[in-house]
Amino acid sequence: MIKLGVIGLGRRISGLIKSLTQLDPEFHVTGVVDPDESGARERLPEADRTTARFYPSLPALIRRGRPDALLIGTRCNLHARYAAAAATAGLPLFLEKPIATSLRQVRVLEHAWRDARAEVVVSFPLRVSHLCVEAKRRLDAGAVGRVEHLLGVNYVPYGKVYFEGWYRDYRITQGLFLQKATHDFDYLALLAGAPIVRVAAMMARGRVHRDSSLEPAGGDPEAAYYPHIGTPETGMNEDSSSALLEFANGAKGVYTQVFYTRNSAATRGATISGLKGTLRFDWYGNDLRVVPHAEDTQPEIYRPAAGLEHFGGDAVLLANFRDVVRGKASSVSPLRAGLQSVHACLAAKRSAETGRFVDVPQITDL
Repeated sequence: MIKLGVIGLGRRISGLIKSLTQLDPEFHVTGVVDPDESGARERLPEADRTTARFYPSLPALIRRGRPDALLIGTRCNLHARYAAAAATAGLPLFLEKPIATSLRQVRVLEHAWRDARAEVVVSFPLRVSHLCVEAKRRLDAGAVGRVEHLLGVNYVPYGKVYFEGWYRDYRITQGLFLQKATHDFDYLALLAGAPIVRVAAMMARGRVHRDSSLEPAGGDPEAAYYPHIGTPETGMNEDSSSALLEFANGAKGVYTQVFYTRNSAATRGATISGLKGTLRFDWYGNDLRVVPHAEDTQPEIYRPAAGLEHFGGDAVLLANFRDVVRGKASSVSPLRAGLQSVHACLAAKRSAETGRFVDVPQITDL
């Protein structure tokens, strides 16, 4: 049996754990740190529901529970705290994104993991989804020539979730660059073949999603009202946000995310171009198209299997984490990628707040 210790057994991480235990029945949750024991126990795999033990802290879990690997699925503002504390355990770690929500948290993580030997799998399923992997393969093979420009878009059809539930708490999310774009900045850097080094960003807040306590009933018909979501002055999640991106290899990019999209208006994907061609893919449309720029050439179209969690990326991440725990593989979504993405997201947030270009710190010693 391979013993898993879980810190924060929320809905997202519990779903992943159930998939992991189906993938490999040797994996069992034996220890949990979560203040909501009754709710967390209900979210455990059925085989572990009565046998898993709950501990008051991560040190107690490690010392008394002796897990073989750890998973962190707390709310966003606690990811870094527990990940830093886990560094000395020397255990494989599955870490939910965003892995930090402030520059201070990033620095703590960098320091804690600088000399750590354990592998970390960051929850970035888009980078290992079928379409992204195929896009990377074709770009590396020269499908567009040297990558010159990248356009990333995310028109989110379920954006109201960031205003209805706990995600509406800006103290936890610190905005939707960190909550949402952390995925996209990661896969764009992967496809560009270089990290993001400079950002200029802007955001719209309080135009579409508004705090219901500030407006009388029957207010602006162009607004969607929710309680306790904050204001632009006190801090709140964005209606939409965009960023200009510069990559270390000289490529340039644009990214936009919109949170009032609905139904079939949803789109998420990228367009990557160079002198020789243009590559475009959309996860919701579930297709990839390469258009060579030479005359008398036909587009190439690729369509993977549809209907998979995070477009197939979750299954790849979980298989990788299983192999990491068993000592058979290295992480395909390492801590370095998570840190670099958070640096870019924090830079975008700061740029949107100040109206200035912001340089993105680079990870050099992990």
